[in-house]
Amino acid sequence: MNKITRIILVVVVCLSIGYMSGVVTRSAITTWYPTLVKPSFNPPNWVFAPVWTLLYLMMGVAAGLVWDKINLDKEIVKKALFFFAIQLALNALWSYLFFGLHNPMLAGLEIIILWLMIYETQIQFAKINTIAGYLLVPYLAWVSFAAVLNGSIWWLNR
Repeated sequence: MNKITRIILVVVVCLSIGYMSGVVTRSAITTWYPTLVKPSFNPPNWVFAPVWTLLYLMMGVAAGLVWDKINLDKEIVKKALFFFAIQLALNALWSYLFFGLHNPMLAGLEIIILWLMIYETQIQFAKINTIAGYLLVPYLAWVSFAAVLNGSIWWLNR
């Protein structure tokens, strides 16, 4: 399998996970979420879909670039992709906890673990492919912002 095929495959997986997370989110955005008190820095709802789409694209490209190095050092690449898979699963779980279960506290605790897994993934990716490491920096920044937003929403609505 060539590099482009690997990148496309992982991008499709990431976008699919994002779509499934969106299914959980969509109904709550119009019913439960508007009832919450939100901090002044809460972005408008329309911001989230394009930001997440871009982040999922960047994640997929990063993972594809790392996967393309599998023949150079199989164990290091497998380890990096293992962390990637964990953080991707945690990413989807956050949407379920926050929007599906309507539980900002549990989602807030989970997002801390998610952030740590993204950070570890970014470190592992950077060792294998510098560009892949850089591609995860905006994701880490956005989840940092999301963690603060999540914590603020929990605090304001406890």
